[in-house]
Amino acid sequence: MTTNSKRIAIFPGTFDPFTTGHESLVKRGLTIMDEIVIAIGINESKKSFFPFEKRIEMIRKFYSSNSKIRVESYDTLTVDFAKKIGANYILRGIRSVNDFEYEKSIADMNRTISQIETFVLFTEPSLTHISSTLVRELMRYGHDVSEFIPKGLEL
Repeated sequence: MTTNSKRIAIFPGTFDPFTTGHESLVKRGLTIMDEIVIAIGINESKKSFFPFEKRIEMIRKFYSSNSKIRVESYDTLTVDFAKKIGANYILRGIRSVNDFEYEKSIADMNRTISQIETFVLFTEPSLTHISSTLVRELMRYGHDVSEFIPKGLEL
């Protein structure tokens, strides 16, 4: 683990799009961390709705007035990126038991290979049905998704 005294967490994901669920996790994560780096991973296996550069731009603009939040991109293992930027934690959200099983396996592996701790926040009950996958599907068919996107985030 890094000797950095500042508590920095990365919040990794594709964020396609960034939802109110993501926003909630960042806001709640900042009550525990000094800084959160929203780390947008390049995932060639996922078919994205928004181009990679557009996602970075949207989220950076949304958080431009908050000095405790940075938006970065990476194309390495998440733990390698975390070490590179001096982050000592990984923030993840859990909506369901299925998410828990998946996230626990990754957290265990990450801790084993890097000593970086993962902490999870349970999604607020009113937001558990929101996922980027479902929001993308609604967008593909022309549905209004404004209730699932943070107020002020420009798509």
